[in-house]
Amino acid sequence: MNTLIAITGLGILCLLFEILNFRKAIIPVTIIGLLAVLGLTYLGYNAPTSYYNNMIVVSKFSSVFTGLFTVLTVFLIALSHDFYEDHQTKISDFIAIKIFMLAGAVAMVSFGNLAMFFLGIEVLSISLYILAASNRLNVKSNEAGMKYFLMGSFASGIILFGICFIYGAMGSFDVAEITEWSRSAELPVWFPIGISLVTIGMFFKIAAVPFHFWAPDVYEGSPTLTTTTMSTLVKVVAIATLYKLLTAMNADLSDAYINIIIVISIASMTVGNIMALKQNNVKRMLAFSGISHAGFMLMTLLSISNSASSLVYYTTAYSLSGIAAFAVILYVCKNKDNEDISNFNGLGKNNPLMAAILAASLLSMAGIPIFAGFFAKLFLFNQVIEAGYLVVVIAAVINSIISVGYYFKLILAMYNKEPNEEAAKTPFVFYAVAVVAILLNIALGLFPSVVLDLLG
Repeated sequence: MNTLIAITGLGILCLLFEILNFRKAIIPVTIIGLLAVLGLTYLGYNAPTSYYNNMIVVSKFSSVFTGLFTVLTVFLIALSHDFYEDHQTKISDFIAIKIFMLAGAVAMVSFGNLAMFFLGIEVLSISLYILAASNRLNVKSNEAGMKYFLMGSFASGIILFGICFIYGAMGSFDVAEITEWSRSAELPVWFPIGISLVTIGMFFKIAAVPFHFWAPDVYEGSPTLTTTTMSTLVKVVAIATLYKLLTAMNADLSDAYINIIIVISIASMTVGNIMALKQNNVKRMLAFSGISHAGFMLMTLLSISNSASSLVYYTTAYSLSGIAAFAVILYVCKNKDNEDISNFNGLGKNNPLMAAILAASLLSMAGIPIFAGFFAKLFLFNQVIEAGYLVVVIAAVINSIISVGYYFKLILAMYNKEPNEEAAKTPFVFYAVAVVAILLNIALGLFPSVVLDLLG
């Protein structure tokens, strides 16, 4: 709870800095504040407890994911300075929105009551609606904001409907009471219906097939830094929250439910990868790549009783790769009208370091050693095989091979084609974020136990 209060206070401080005209201090102070939040999160990890009649429950699971969300937000805030350099008067608003979005994310993984869970979703979603449409003079940004608002509202309605069914079946919003009653009594039919509706709503947020159709257009139309946020932080928040929902409420996953998860997981991997092969816009390509990775993340639900560590490791590896990749995309496509692959032609000659970082990020997403993405898939596949779902692993391996095709399309453009223009000067912050993110990814690949043992 202290973490949540600190994050909210930091967001308010950003707004006050604008009033006091301390604009230049906003980003450094925010990053220092977020590092302090990490310290509070560590204290919560060592002392699990609950607050306000179980509205907020701090556990090892919530603390680990809160730490991950905070680290990702540090990267996103660091990238904001150059991204909003032409809109200095708006920077406090954008930074404050990202901080409040982090507060919503923390509430989503720390809920002990379904009311707090829904509140967290709305805080996160409303922040993203604003960020998606924040480039007001760009038609694509307006379109992205409207599409995301409509789809997000639709998903929130389904989730709320599911919560109502759960309340009707159990007579409580308190997760601890729901868990206790689900073990001891004959469950009304409304409970599994409610769980199903909440799951469908979260599939929208994760962008899993067949609830993925909004993602490519929204990713392409949104400002690139917002796309970075959606691709990394938001996707990780959604899958972590869904995992916690199903485990915290002791939802008995029937064979029919498991079969649906299998179908959606395989469909997400396959549709995402096949559609990504056809893309020439890098943001659309990574949108379909994200849909594919959502399918991999859903595999953790097939062995839900013991896959928390695998989920943390996979989401960490994926999000660090995404941050590094988008830092390079922000650099290359700055002041460009689009994010076509042709913009990356000859990057290996113009800027060898940034090209190497982007190549490493894509190789990690494809699951190539020595990167964390390879070990994340290895541990996940091993766990799913032990649970008895060999078919899903075979489909996942085939899809990993397919994904190499479109990742290498971008890598070949960087190294095999001539540059379109002279190299632009690279802001230090892009180097810093990209290098730190990819080094963390490689370090986790070499020392996976650092993350795996957190929930062991």
